[in-house]
Amino acid sequence: MTLYPAIDLKDGNCVRLFKGDMNEATVFSDNPAAQAKAFTDAGCKWLHIVDLNGAFAGEPVNAAAVEGILANVDVPVQLGGGIRDIATMERWLDKGLSRLILGTLAVKNPVLVKEACALFPGKIAVGIDALGGKVAVEGWAEASTLGVVELAQKFEDAGVAAIIHTDIDRDGTLAGVNADASSELASAISIPVIASGGVKDLSDIQRVADTGNLEGVITGRAIYDGGMDLQAALKIAAGA
Repeated sequence: MTLYPAIDLKDGNCVRLFKGDMNEATVFSDNPAAQAKAFTDAGCKWLHIVDLNGAFAGEPVNAAAVEGILANVDVPVQLGGGIRDIATMERWLDKGLSRLILGTLAVKNPVLVKEACALFPGKIAVGIDALGGKVAVEGWAEASTLGVVELAQKFEDAGVAAIIHTDIDRDGTLAGVNADASSELASAISIPVIASGGVKDLSDIQRVADTGNLEGVITGRAIYDGGMDLQAALKIAAGA
């Protein structure tokens, strides 16, 4: 299982939101590139980045911070937020990103997501952000009527590299990861699923590992707050 440390970018800083609220942002670092390097120095094999401003704007906003991270690390990096067309995908992949996360686009234009999967094999992930069991879009500001499993099943056999399942009600709250919901989703599809939202401590990492069917887990605030030992978490994720 892969542990993905999260770097959420707002106005060029590393932040964590509370339940996806941009007005409830805590700044943890004003140097995203240095934070990324600290994660890889600790042994992280992947990085998860979200351009929060971009998610609301519908286009990349924190490009300079993302490029700084890419220049400072030598591990694969996945990015979500504000990626809404093929040209933007091409530009990001040309800059060295390993995987792009499409969320709003997956709801509003699934045909384009499938096209992207064909154009960029193994490079496209779908972000499914759940609020009360339904999918939220536009930086979590807008609710849809789609169910989580219903959306995920649209992409079976499309070549999606992973589904990132985030429980918005838990994100940034340290309330505990919703491993059961992510595992249920993984059982309903053949696409690898990554759990996200609410991770509070090592027991949550173990809980995700114990499901046996989740590809990975994303964690942010638990690391930044110092409540979770990153290297111990990496050992659990690796099955050590």
